[in-house]
Amino acid sequence: MSRALNTGQNNKKATQMNSQPIGIFDSGIGGLSILKEISYLLPNEDLIYIGDTAFLPYGTKSKELIEDRAHKICNHLVSKNCKSVVVACNTATSAAIHKLRATFSIPIIGIEPALKPATQKTQSRIIGILATEGTLDGEKFATLKQRFVNDITILHQPCTGLVEVIEAGDHDDKKIHELLKIYVPPLIDQGADTLVLGCTHFPLIKPLIAAYAGPKINIIDPSLAVANELKRQLKTKSLLRDDKSGIYTFFQTGTNQFFETFISRQLGLKQASCSLSI
Repeated sequence: MSRALNTGQNNKKATQMNSQPIGIFDSGIGGLSILKEISYLLPNEDLIYIGDTAFLPYGTKSKELIEDRAHKICNHLVSKNCKSVVVACNTATSAAIHKLRATFSIPIIGIEPALKPATQKTQSRIIGILATEGTLDGEKFATLKQRFVNDITILHQPCTGLVEVIEAGDHDDKKIHELLKIYVPPLIDQGADTLVLGCTHFPLIKPLIAAYAGPKINIIDPSLAVANELKRQLKTKSLLRDDKSGIYTFFQTGTNQFFETFISRQLGLKQASCSLSI
């Protein structure tokens, strides 16, 4: 009787864990590119998204500040009973992922520049990385290069100012074109045949980047790989949910007036975001 009761309690606890939401955060709207892939791959999961727009962009901030923001946001998501957290930002992953995993017992999924698939795609043996300074200067990126890059040339392109312009809302804005003219063609001129989108904001303007790169250039977006890794870890821990359609909730710590516009544009949802003070 006692054994049967314990089994029933364990099953109930597992079911409760399965029904808990997944937390996702980024410095702004960039992580919506990852949320979109997660929503396709895991349509039954409830998702809580936090855009830390009060501290945008992360790419120019100190490692210590990013670690602090990542910890506070992750702690908030854990307090909301999230069963997993996705750090949907390359810079925050580089700065904080190890401490987050050491602090919290739930699966913490990060994102990193997709060097491995890029090395499998390139024919010229030259790869261009579009990213923030924080990502390119981070230890995690240096480790990635040691693991996956041998006889391949890696061209670094810090894209200063691009995240802020993307957050401003108009993706056909003159300023975006001016920045892309500075950042993309020089990589192609140096022989790169593969570009890695090393910031989650950049898939939001992937067609524009492709236009400046040219039709023969491979463009690597790691968003789907992150969603697949999340699914793999949830499946391994028997935390997948399959009983209903997911509910999405959006928060931002600042006041980006275009936040809802991006939610509509990326996900087809007419949904307001709530203000959050962390």
